[in-house]
Amino acid sequence: MSYSSKLLEKAVEQFATLPGIGKKSALRMALYMLRQPKENVELFASSIVGMSNNIKHCSVCNMVSDSQVCSICADTSRNRSLVCVVESIRDVISIENTNMYNGLYHVLDGIISPIDGVGPSDLPIAELENRVSTQEIKEVILALSTSMEGETTSFFLYNRLRKYNIKITTIARGVAFGDDLEYTDELTLAKSIENRQPFKI
Repeated sequence: MSYSSKLLEKAVEQFATLPGIGKKSALRMALYMLRQPKENVELFASSIVGMSNNIKHCSVCNMVSDSQVCSICADTSRNRSLVCVVESIRDVISIENTNMYNGLYHVLDGIISPIDGVGPSDLPIAELENRVSTQEIKEVILALSTSMEGETTSFFLYNRLRKYNIKITTIARGVAFGDDLEYTDELTLAKSIENRQPFKI
């Protein structure tokens, strides 16, 4: 694809780095931005730069946050004896949208996947174990995807946490095998959390 402008070409190349965006879609996005008022484009660009420069990860649960401790961990009305372990920030958002869960979270930001070079030491598992061993946590819900990698990660976490005097549960299988929580409808996800079961090997 040839361009009449190097600046346009550079913008298209950057849009094309986004997941699921090909060159044609990237070109449409770049041309759309070109037609917008300058102040809108500057606001768009500054919000991305601001996020990249200033966003933090919660020192407690690893959720993205504007401060050292996220709003969920800082909320004293939440059940602090209950921790839901999820793969990603998107999963937290999906569960929060159900309005059926009032505990805390622990965001792994990935799952164990040897084929992708991700091992247990690459995930904040030691931090989770530290929370369980030092705080008054009574139950850990393993709300990971039902893929092979998700199941492997759940099994690993179960083995690390079962020496503590806590309940370890997993979401009910209203979520089909291989599904990601992110794409599960809110009612199914809510029922899966509500009907969680003891983790079984």
